[in-house]
Amino acid sequence: MEENKTNSAKILLVEDDMNLGFVVQDALRMEGFRVHLSKDGKEGLLQFNKEEYDLCLLDVMMPKKDGFSLAEDIRKTNAEVPIVFLTARGMSEDRIKGFKLGADDYITKPFSSEELILRIKAILKRNPNFKEEPKDKLKFDIGRYQLDFPNYELKIGDDKKKLTKKEAELLKLLCEHQDQVLERELIANMIWGDDSYFVGRSMDVFITKLRKYLSDDPNLAIVNVHGVGFRLENRE
Repeated sequence: MEENKTNSAKILLVEDDMNLGFVVQDALRMEGFRVHLSKDGKEGLLQFNKEEYDLCLLDVMMPKKDGFSLAEDIRKTNAEVPIVFLTARGMSEDRIKGFKLGADDYITKPFSSEELILRIKAILKRNPNFKEEPKDKLKFDIGRYQLDFPNYELKIGDDKKKLTKKEAELLKLLCEHQDQVLERELIANMIWGDDSYFVGRSMDVFITKLRKYLSDDPNLAIVNVHGVGFRLENRE
């Protein structure tokens, strides 16, 4: 049966930092996108030539083939597919080079997942066949709790706790990677779009609040992996 492409866009993500790549991939999948992750430019080109994609998300600094070279090769066979560059390089010369290669957008690291998703959707909305996935799917069971992300609510039994936007985003990210260690830098970049010292201190405050909110289920814990990051555990 032919897949209904109006329900979600298919994205090729090429990123050599696998930790960041997996987090971005999961964030996009939770929004309803179909995502293939390639670890370098050479692998990304092989994958692009295998299948059709609605958008390409390319890191610039990569081994074997950098993002600019990959974009040039993609443009030789497809002049229309949207291309978005991800890079730590914010120099105007690089941005100009990217746009000359036909880039639709250029996002400088660190960036928040919310900003990335909004930019991708803005580009895809130019395609009349693109339709967003319904937000009511974004509900997570966490032990005895349920996170209703669209409404920023944490529920246990008949009790409901209204979360702030950042609290909900942080808990959602931990839920998406339950029982996995998320690096502090990745969390800071994906939620705050910044990994400065002050954001790190703010993150610790938010983690403390989430631990308190989840305290009615003794099997749940947000574990601090010293010097690395945090892991949401369900010990049941």
